[in-house]
Amino acid sequence: KRLIIFILCLGLTFLSGFFLMKNKNYIISKNHEELLIPSTPCPAKTNVMFLKTHKTASSTVLNIMFRFAERYNLTVALPAGQLVHLGYPKTFLARFVEEFQAIGQNYNIMCNHLRFNPSEVQKVMAANTFYFSILRNPILLLESSYVYYKNNVPAFRISKDVNEYLASPMKYYHPADYKKNIYARNIMWFDFGYNNNAEDNKKYIQAVLKEIEQNFHLILIADYFDESMILLKHTLCWDLDDVIYFKLNSRSQDTVQSLTPESKERIKAWCSLDWKLYLHFNQSFWRRIEETIGLEELEKEVNHLRMRRKELMETCLSDQKAVGKDHIKNKALLPFQSGATNILGYNLKQDLDNRTLRTCEKMVMPELQYTSYLYAVQHPRKKRKQLGLPLLWTSFQE
Repeated sequence: KRLIIFILCLGLTFLSGFFLMKNKNYIISKNHEELLIPSTPCPAKTNVMFLKTHKTASSTVLNIMFRFAERYNLTVALPAGQLVHLGYPKTFLARFVEEFQAIGQNYNIMCNHLRFNPSEVQKVMAANTFYFSILRNPILLLESSYVYYKNNVPAFRISKDVNEYLASPMKYYHPADYKKNIYARNIMWFDFGYNNNAEDNKKYIQAVLKEIEQNFHLILIADYFDESMILLKHTLCWDLDDVIYFKLNSRSQDTVQSLTPESKERIKAWCSLDWKLYLHFNQSFWRRIEETIGLEELEKEVNHLRMRRKELMETCLSDQKAVGKDHIKNKALLPFQSGATNILGYNLKQDLDNRTLRTCEKMVMPELQYTSYLYAVQHPRKKRKQLGLPLLWTSFQE
């Protein structure tokens, strides 16, 4: 009997020793591996320039960029003075950035609206900066622009609706007013710094596409936004929570105008520069995914992103969804309203602890408010940007 107990004890001692050794070896080998390769596959990129194009879900990307900048205490190239964009629609100049003369080439993040000008952007951003942008199907984009800029763009203002405008665009679109009409034709082409009224010439288009490929490391597609965020996460070596988002600056469905099949075809011709730009980079987007992530892994990660977003919506939002402008209780969180749109926003839960509240507030903060807030944080001695909105929280000055 004693012999059996002795053998059992010996066996247990041996097994416990084996597990300790196994764990010890694991820790040693893990540490050894960490000496050879970083714990993440690659270090997170923190010098990033995002060309914020119009009506392409780019306000949601800007929010992601701002939150990333705050999380890692990075410096953002913000619009100077009372501007809320970097000189747009003028072609970008380095002096449009607040304190550029003093800070020089030491900004980490640039993501407010600008009209791209590579030589001037390079004066502001470091040599190892990662450049990316986002495109959207021009058919959906033009309808969105029409409703959003209805009151500002002469070509839109004098037409009854989007289908009437597209039936005969040159009746409303006068080249002499091109500065006021930039949103009415090839707006993405314009944002990338090119002539949106240029002739649709194959050689010219190929040259522009090649130049964009040289200037930008990645072009995302708004129509596949979740897939775009996963590709961005992989390419920048960011965490999932770095690319998590609530959709911002979207509008209520009742303000969407239905395009006729004829109108959709007309957009392809009227905005042919944007259409060719989109087709080219939509192809390269999916090619990039297949080469780097694979469709099967992409689907898993997209599902994970959506689950995480749902969790955060349940944590943060009292309505579990975006609500119309008239239903936003905290007017400090009211997004800028434009044209005939009803830009949606969010109501936060009332009983959140301070840390959760701050996280949730940042996720739902509209573009103008977030720009103004970061400006106050980065440039406390400068006059705050006047938005005519109440402050978000009393500890704003922290």
